[in-house]
Amino acid sequence: MQIDRNNKADAWLAHSQREQSGRLTIFLGAAPGVGKTYAMLTRAHELMQQGHHVVVGVVETHGRSDTERLIQGLNVIPRKNVEYQDRTLDEMDLDHILSLKPEIVLVDELAHRNVPNSRHEYRWQDVNELLDAGIDVYSTLNIQHLESLNDVVYQITGIRVSETVPDALLKRLKDIRLVDLPVPELLERMNHGKIYRADVAPHALQGFFKPAHLTALRDLAIQTVAGQVEIDYREKFVAQGQIIPIQNHVMLAIDGSEFSEDLVRRAHRIAERRNATWSVMSIQKSRYQDTQTFAVTKAFNLARKLGADTYLLYSNHIASSILQAAYDYGASNILLGKSPKKSVWQRLFSDHIADQLLEKQHPFEITFVQPLKDRQNDHQQHGDASSKSFFEQGFAFNQREVIESIFIILLGFFAAVVSDRFIGYSDLALIFIVTVLLVAMRARMVITLATVFICFLLYNYFFIDPRYTFRISAERGVITIVTFIVTALLVGRLANQLRAQVLSLRAANSVSLQLQELERKLSSCVDIEQVLNVAKQHLESALNAAVWLRIGTQELGDTASLLNDKDQIAADWTQKNAKPCGRFTNTLTQSEWWFNPVHLVDGYGVIAIQFNQHPQTISFEQQRLAELMIDDIAQTVSRVQLSLQLENSRVVAETEKLRSALLSSVSHDLRSPLAAMIGSADSLKYYSEQMSVSDRHDLLDTIHIEGERLDRYIQNLLDMTRLGHQGLTLSRAWIGVDELIGSATQRLKRYQPNINIEVSFHEDLPQLYVHPALIEQAIFNVLENAAKFSPDDIPIEVKIQQHETELQIDIVDQGVGIPEDEREQIFDMFYTMQRGDRGKTGTGLGLAIVKAIIGAHMGSITAHAGAYGQGTLIRIRLPLHQD
Repeated sequence: MQIDRNNKADAWLAHSQREQSGRLTIFLGAAPGVGKTYAMLTRAHELMQQGHHVVVGVVETHGRSDTERLIQGLNVIPRKNVEYQDRTLDEMDLDHILSLKPEIVLVDELAHRNVPNSRHEYRWQDVNELLDAGIDVYSTLNIQHLESLNDVVYQITGIRVSETVPDALLKRLKDIRLVDLPVPELLERMNHGKIYRADVAPHALQGFFKPAHLTALRDLAIQTVAGQVEIDYREKFVAQGQIIPIQNHVMLAIDGSEFSEDLVRRAHRIAERRNATWSVMSIQKSRYQDTQTFAVTKAFNLARKLGADTYLLYSNHIASSILQAAYDYGASNILLGKSPKKSVWQRLFSDHIADQLLEKQHPFEITFVQPLKDRQNDHQQHGDASSKSFFEQGFAFNQREVIESIFIILLGFFAAVVSDRFIGYSDLALIFIVTVLLVAMRARMVITLATVFICFLLYNYFFIDPRYTFRISAERGVITIVTFIVTALLVGRLANQLRAQVLSLRAANSVSLQLQELERKLSSCVDIEQVLNVAKQHLESALNAAVWLRIGTQELGDTASLLNDKDQIAADWTQKNAKPCGRFTNTLTQSEWWFNPVHLVDGYGVIAIQFNQHPQTISFEQQRLAELMIDDIAQTVSRVQLSLQLENSRVVAETEKLRSALLSSVSHDLRSPLAAMIGSADSLKYYSEQMSVSDRHDLLDTIHIEGERLDRYIQNLLDMTRLGHQGLTLSRAWIGVDELIGSATQRLKRYQPNINIEVSFHEDLPQLYVHPALIEQAIFNVLENAAKFSPDDIPIEVKIQQHETELQIDIVDQGVGIPEDEREQIFDMFYTMQRGDRGKTGTGLGLAIVKAIIGAHMGSITAHAGAYGQGTLIRIRLPLHQD
């Protein structure tokens, strides 16, 4: 089959992009222990002998002696040490490898999760960076770590794999090598302790390494490698402008006739006999009529139950579209339903799809399937309206179209009469041609043909001499009539095709427009509740239905009463089993709701839909639209969940730092004021009689000053304890920044009544989505620090501005300022200056708390010089969220 220019250009582009960057080779296995790392190291030795520059980025030997021996003789890049939770862990030194820029680097265990606080969360992201740098990568991967197979692996093994690799990475493949081992040999290796330690092996044999599990995973691995080989092969041949199918895939094309379900069953049996994958597709010129919608939907539902993929396309060129679809979906055999013998009328106006397919040059095998005769006769005997063929449905009359067409014909006839009698316009054929054109734009082809015939009769009878008769007296009149008929037929045909194209585009774009609007609304959601609200509103509007949602255990409060007890049981079943039930399914069909599972990163959700019209069946387009919307909602929920997990991870890291600061504070800074207070108290106790009044007052002042200092430390410790207890939890709420500044200012004035603070901001500033108490504490600490060193007669300035997606808070004092080389250090734990904003008694704990709080909110805090180089400016930036 000859490939169009767009496909050929896309293939060349994909090929050139891979050639310009590094190329990835994956050693794929069905399970641990099949020998992936061994095969990769063996290949590395072969490449080194060929003169290639090969280095080992990271290889996990798991204590296997044969693997360790293979590493000898290879250039191993030392790993870098990473500190995490008082432990020293090692990871691949990505920067060192990038600086060496070898030809090939070995990176074992592609799906490995890196140590927290590394540059990338997963090792496959490190591999992406190596490939972008033009370095070829050899890596290993188990089939269960492929993201698209995560649910399949869970259903097979009952184990949810958390470390996965996105399928998009496979687009960068140079080669994929299947490392296979028969299941008995793999189990033998397990029993001999060659895969896991002796204490771990029994648990693995009872879980992941069951023979049935390994057999299924083996099959998945083989299918994945075969699919990638097919993709690579097709791309290379498409770039050359041709394609020869090698995949055993059967594709059935249906037209919506009453035989569609029968054809689906026949295709299923053919695919089983050939041990082939299969799919069902339908190409329509425009939206179906009701009977055709019902037939296609039923056929598609049956096909999905039998394991086929289904595709609905719109096009005016049926034969070409079938061939293009066969190429796109990797088919090797096209099945077509051979309709019963047509009447003369049907043969005159049919599209001859079969003849067109046979005339075109292509590599596909075409098989014609004859529907069962007994079913055909049964439908003919009963005269079922839904048993009309595709052609007959196209010629079925629609009452509205007939009425509109009659009105247009009468209007055209009236215009012709007026033009003939009162205006003197003689070329009346144009008026009737316009009439045919208007009808063709609003009705199907059969009505257009009838309109041409009626307009011919009206034109001949009323306006061609001799009038009021169907006889044509002059040769000129015959030519006029023939010209009129030919022109009217051509115009009607073209207008009808244009109408079909418009309807096709409208049908094809309606789903895209709905999805784009949903994605636009979901993109601004920052928590699960917002996602639920947006999803409910959009689904109800797009589907004209009532909607109930639950994500995990969270559901909208105003929808709890929509479901009765039986419906709740159905919802629980769907969420537990991750399968649809209720209406339009074969499970728990007594419910009026259609329950659909929502696949998430962590667990499942459920979305229930109840159509307002209570239809007996749902069209394929409606079902597809609902499923695509649910997929978008699931992706958004997963994004929000991952974002919250990332935020929590960052908060935990900050909390660990703060806990370390607490220990240091207790052992160091708290002892200083205590020692001063105890020393002064002892002096007063034992030597007060020998002291003067002024000395005793000095000692009392010391006790008072150090007591206040100790009180501030303890307050900070209490804040830190609250922040660090069970991890820092952000209970966010919407609050105005003016409220936060006002609250912190009033709190500070209780300690320092004479403090003067000037605040300036615009009235239309957006609200912040933060933890109000924590942000107020952060602002209070910065204000207190500024008040300590700012002159009494000069106010502290607080300036608030919006910068695109951030809110900026500047707090400026007029103290002596901070040297430029020390501005980064003032946020460190217990950093002490001999002058400036931190003073001799500053421990750094107050601003360290501020940095932790702002960091937990994904913001930043920096120190700068004040205006004209005088004083200090502390700048806080907090991200804005859309409410």
